[in-house]
Amino acid sequence: MKKLFYLFIAMTLILGLTVTVSAQTEADEEYRISVVLKATNSDYWKSVQAGAEQAGEDMGVDVSVVGPSNETQVMQQINLLEDQISRMVDGLVVAPLRPSAALNVLKKSVDRGIPVVTIDTDADFEGKTSFAGTGNFLAAQQAGNYMEEKLNGKGKIAIVRGAAGDYIHDQRVEGFLDAVKDSDIEIVTTQPADSQRGQAVSVMQNILQTYPDIDGVYGTNDEMALGALRALKSANVDKDVAVMGFDGSPDAIKSIRNGELTATIQQDSYNIGYTGVELMVKTLNGEEVEKTVPVPTNIIDADNVDAAIKDLTKAFSRDRLETIFGEELIEELLD
Repeated sequence: MKKLFYLFIAMTLILGLTVTVSAQTEADEEYRISVVLKATNSDYWKSVQAGAEQAGEDMGVDVSVVGPSNETQVMQQINLLEDQISRMVDGLVVAPLRPSAALNVLKKSVDRGIPVVTIDTDADFEGKTSFAGTGNFLAAQQAGNYMEEKLNGKGKIAIVRGAAGDYIHDQRVEGFLDAVKDSDIEIVTTQPADSQRGQAVSVMQNILQTYPDIDGVYGTNDEMALGALRALKSANVDKDVAVMGFDGSPDAIKSIRNGELTATIQQDSYNIGYTGVELMVKTLNGEEVEKTVPVPTNIIDADNVDAAIKDLTKAFSRDRLETIFGEELIEELLD
């Protein structure tokens, strides 16, 4: 009888230990979330990455961030998405370069049981969990209204845009056009520069050959706005032309602080990344989430540029900000 009693005690201890170890293992498991960006070569996407990684740290999940070399590499991004699906990650947070081209691979992810949250750029497919990002059409309307006011309701504007067929840049053009349609603003040309600063320099130089008397330039991202500004400087007409960008990148903010770039529409890139991961964690935990979570935008110009610089501390280290803006200015603003 004693032997049976001791055997019972031993089995109870073993089973208890097994349950404890199993529960501990489950508690120690982290969700593996892959964030696939449009590119890794700009401060905008580095800010999105910083937000996503901070969300992972705050929520105790493993976040890996990947992306193609630049915003023209559609197939490279699709291959990266395929890789993440093959790894059987727990969730995908994706900023699709070209939604129509990515639909099949995004559907494949859902079919494999890997939920998808889109950020920055939405994609319409069955099974998508949520979208977090800027309403690009509405933000572009803000840009158009700002430029109309800046030019007193009249003048010639050239638009330098991202790659033809890119949905986001389509929205940023269409919203701007909608805002100025009832004014005396004339859009003299719309030219693609594939979101690249260097390419925008060449595009702007060509525009100036045909339209030397333009009053404004609207770039559908900051890189292209800064490239256009460089071309205007080379032609010694930069002081006569209002130049507006889109994204609120550190380089654009620096240019505004230096009295060069007129303004930029600031996307809260850091919170776009953070919100995307937050939505995914809630989904994996079985919580319901909104289908669309808008992340607000605002205009940065000379009136509020110092506040915008201070706000960059969320996404960039002090050393990085001192490299961009100079140690003296950062000390003045932050200390």
